[in-house]
Amino acid sequence: MQKITAVAREEMRLDLLAAEAGDASRSQAARWIEQGLCLVNGTARQKPAFKVSAGDVVELTVPDAGEAPVEKEDIPLDILYEDADLAVVVKPCGMVVHPAAGNESGTLVNALLYHMEDLSGIGGVKRPGIVHRLDKDTSGLLMVAKNDLAHQGLSDQLRARTMEKHYLAVVDGRMREPSGRVEKAIARSTKDRKRMAVDPAGREAVTEWTLLENLKNAALLDVHILTGRTHQIRVHMQSLHHPVAGDPIYGQKNGVKAPRLMLHAYTLSFTHPRTGERLTFTAPPPEAFTAALQKWRENPAAPLPYQASVSG
Repeated sequence: MQKITAVAREEMRLDLLAAEAGDASRSQAARWIEQGLCLVNGTARQKPAFKVSAGDVVELTVPDAGEAPVEKEDIPLDILYEDADLAVVVKPCGMVVHPAAGNESGTLVNALLYHMEDLSGIGGVKRPGIVHRLDKDTSGLLMVAKNDLAHQGLSDQLRARTMEKHYLAVVDGRMREPSGRVEKAIARSTKDRKRMAVDPAGREAVTEWTLLENLKNAALLDVHILTGRTHQIRVHMQSLHHPVAGDPIYGQKNGVKAPRLMLHAYTLSFTHPRTGERLTFTAPPPEAFTAALQKWRENPAAPLPYQASVSG
């Protein structure tokens, strides 16, 4: 058995929250709930449609998921910061955050277990220390909790939206406006479970973007997310008809030819859960990202705009 604890960020159906927390389909989550394997604030609930409120603590027991613990792997890891409570690492493009079906090794968690002695257990044996995630092909900054106090404190900041995350994104097509805000609810696609889609019945999602530089048939943006939905930036930018360049799921076939998904978590700012100190970290994009960007710039000799424009 694997035990997973999640904190609801807003009012939503219990089966939706359990599916997200347990990395499962909604129907599978509903079966767990009906079997009495889901507690809300310590009380068992057996109706998938039960509505949880913001701040409710959901404890999910997942059958047969308590396999052998994830193996430690000596994988190079770029650790920007580490103390007794937390760490900030830079995830490379192409690395999955935690083990799942089809990706049992080579993940960020495998690397974390090798490089760090302690990780919080709130996420269960498959996701020790993981407070938030990045898509496999998104690079950049990621927080890691080394104990449950830090995990809860960082999760509370995510829920309260006091944590600030900025991404660099190259999108197809030049932008006409200097900035914008997208407020469109997102839900899992009813046609393809691997995709997300704009859906009025989905969960609230808010994305702000600022134009840093128009490129040749593309644009470089600073993207600030106020919520943390799966594929949020990718779905929202597609909804504006400016999908992220190099996106194999939501991109355009006739878009700019990118060597990778052109999305990088650039800055991260949060309050240390123990000391109360405000911390801000910056991770410049990797060489493949920068090389592609330079190729599309109108004036490659000019200073890169994000070095001075994006802040945590």
